[in-house]
Amino acid sequence: MQRRKIMLVDDEERLLSTTKRLFERLNVDVATASNGRDALALLDECEVDVVLLDVKMPGMDGLETLSEIKKAHPLIEVVLVTGHASYDDAVQGLKLGAMDYLLKPVCMKDMLSKVEEAFEKRQEREKKIRSAQCGR
Repeated sequence: MQRRKIMLVDDEERLLSTTKRLFERLNVDVATASNGRDALALLDECEVDVVLLDVKMPGMDGLETLSEIKKAHPLIEVVLVTGHASYDDAVQGLKLGAMDYLLKPVCMKDMLSKVEEAFEKRQEREKKIRSAQCGR
């Protein structure tokens, strides 16, 4: 089984460190960023399959970050995470390319399940791309 590589983006440092440790115990590679700008810079440096992205952050918010991620790294799957449930944000996020969204507080089981779903979706899309390239 291929090792999962995720990025957690949230302005709550305590949540970042706790969630990172939990994922690492499950043999998942984890990068973290506390804001959108840092997340974009890290994505240019390291390979990531799935981003768990907080919607409400100071400065560059999650929706703006999502838009930039999809422009620069269209194959990365993004799952929005928010403690401020907003139907409009969810709809906007899905329109911008988010795979799904989770509401805080999120239990680890749900987060892991969503990461697996996103990882499988990315793998399937990459498989289709390789197949199309071989068919030329």
